[in-house]
Amino acid sequence: MASMSPEAPTPPSSPDAPSPSPTESRRERLIRHGHRARLYTSAVAFVALLAVLIVLTSKNTRSVKLDWAVGSTHASLVWIILAAAVIGWLLGITTAIVFHHRTRRP
Repeated sequence: MASMSPEAPTPPSSPDAPSPSPTESRRERLIRHGHRARLYTSAVAFVALLAVLIVLTSKNTRSVKLDWAVGSTHASLVWIILAAAVIGWLLGITTAIVFHHRTRRP
């Protein structure tokens, strides 16, 4: 019987894999921690805004009259708030795309 070695064979490393840096400079570490802090801050802000939106819509369930330029309708305030949030989100994405295309380098 062949003897089994206690160590598992290591798979060959791919040429695309970056080699790990043995030491990280102070600047690189600060940049990495800064990116992580911004990620966590934006995640907390997103969750807080989502919670505010949920509370706002749950407290405003009554039906209201909407006056348009050509008539009026009745709608639940919850749906009006959600529709305004979605429309605002889509307009924000559209604006970001337009500004990106107009301000990029040729």
